[in-house]
Amino acid sequence: VQLQASGGGLVQTGWSLRLSCVASGITFSNYVMRWYRQAPGKQRELVADISSGGSANYADSVKGRFTISRDNAKNTVYLQMNSLKPEDTAVYYCFTDSVVGKGWNARTYDYWGQGTLVTVSS
Repeated sequence: VQLQASGGGLVQTGWSLRLSCVASGITFSNYVMRWYRQAPGKQRELVADISSGGSANYADSVKGRFTISRDNAKNTVYLQMNSLKPEDTAVYYCFTDSVVGKGWNARTYDYWGQGTLVTVSS
């Protein structure tokens, strides 16, 4: 499984960016996809997730500004980020996981993209 994230960069406050994450090695349409971010000196936090059916959830800090979406035909998940703020500065990671087995024998495998840096200047 590989997750390849891209789209980060240096922008000014109020600008927009769109992150992309291309997945390979999985039946993409079956998987919940997530975007996390980690700011300098802070813990990694969940930004948004999207179910296989397209239902999305967002962290309170990004609601109304960020939109997660997916294109199953392209094995790609997106994060459209509008009205960016300096506090959005972080490395953004795409993520998915899979559970193999059942009950006590179940194992969860986590898959992380390599991260893409978003820097928002004030």
